[in-house]
Amino acid sequence: MMRVEDLDASLDWYQTYFDYEEKGRWEADTFTNVFLGPEDVHDEGALLELTYNHDGRSYTMGDAWGHIAVRCDDVYEAYDELMDAGVEDYRDPDSCGGSYAFVTDPDGHEIEIVERDHGAKWSLDHTMIRVEDAEQAIGWYTRKLDYDLFRREEFDDFALYFLKPENAPEEAMSVELTYNYDGRSYELGDAWGHLAVRTDDLHSAWETLMGRHAEDYRDPESCDDRYAFTKDPDGREIEIVTN
Repeated sequence: MMRVEDLDASLDWYQTYFDYEEKGRWEADTFTNVFLGPEDVHDEGALLELTYNHDGRSYTMGDAWGHIAVRCDDVYEAYDELMDAGVEDYRDPDSCGGSYAFVTDPDGHEIEIVERDHGAKWSLDHTMIRVEDAEQAIGWYTRKLDYDLFRREEFDDFALYFLKPENAPEEAMSVELTYNYDGRSYELGDAWGHLAVRTDDLHSAWETLMGRHAEDYRDPESCDDRYAFTKDPDGREIEIVTN
């Protein structure tokens, strides 16, 4: 979930450049949630949630959240397509070693373009978040959520760790943990909202999380038994929703 300052502009951007379609909408008295994804998104694929608060507030980006990543067959062709359509040039494939690229949406959220041989074009591949303690963060996602560490990349001054649920299909979105070796701290900001994870039984999943000593942040009852929230070790909100 990402917060946006102009819902119409954001919807137009994602629907025009990524061919996203509206998959759902929740109109409340003080805010609107809109769920977006490609027309042929996989049944286990992730959706992008845009939240618009009606009070006209502005947001700070922070640096604890990194980016979302979307899939394509060829990063050069995809980037050229976006440039020809009018998207602002941000980080082209050549500046990223030829293996990925970046654009930004109207609110400045970074979107990585990655090559994949699976999943619908522009479907969500992963969400990158920065963590202050890699071992603690990996332990949290593997123990609390039963995620598997399926890929890691070690570099001179940082490391990347990719996790997603055991037996998840390739088309499912993964979480990318970025750990910088210099020991820096991060600010969450409020332009990014949360990650959401699925379960078949909200109350059973919540009891499991509490049994594993996850943070009791917003239990199902406080959310009208529709969803619940816990937090990861870096303070990011994790929503629990039913399939």
